[in-house]
Amino acid sequence: MQGKFYLPVIIFLLIASFSTKTLPQSIQSKMQNLTEKSDVILEGKVVKQNSSWNQNKTRIFTEVTVQVDEYLKGSKGSKTLVVTTPGGEVGDVGELYTHMPKFSNDEQVLLFVKEDKKDKTLKVANGEEGKITLYNDKITGERVTSSNKKISTLKKEIKDYVNKKPQQD
Repeated sequence: MQGKFYLPVIIFLLIASFSTKTLPQSIQSKMQNLTEKSDVILEGKVVKQNSSWNQNKTRIFTEVTVQVDEYLKGSKGSKTLVVTTPGGEVGDVGELYTHMPKFSNDEQVLLFVKEDKKDKTLKVANGEEGKITLYNDKITGERVTSSNKKISTLKKEIKDYVNKKPQQD
């Protein structure tokens, strides 16, 4: 009976070991992909949100105004940038979309932004993946992500991806 127990445990440990070794690479790959897909990448603070109906009153959109601390890629040449997200509340009607970023006023964020080719509005790239909330580490005071990655390290990685020259075949 004991032999039947050990085999599943060994298989589980092998899979877990393999998964944790590939995890950092997949996070780096995701970050590189987000960086390449984005027209603008910025660090900033949410200062205002305004929800309204579209022209046909069939959908609600929220305009999120971000006070820009630093542009890491691209630049719209201003200290604030407005991104549009689907959903929000107008009066007593609310719309909520899954996998789309949610914002809070005074929230510190790292945003990956893509320009919509149809209406030229700016949207968060890859939905909720394109928004990273930043926190102040209570011990060091440095800004970090929810996974405790230092923003300085993350910004260096992003700038390296931005400055990377395309490889020749």
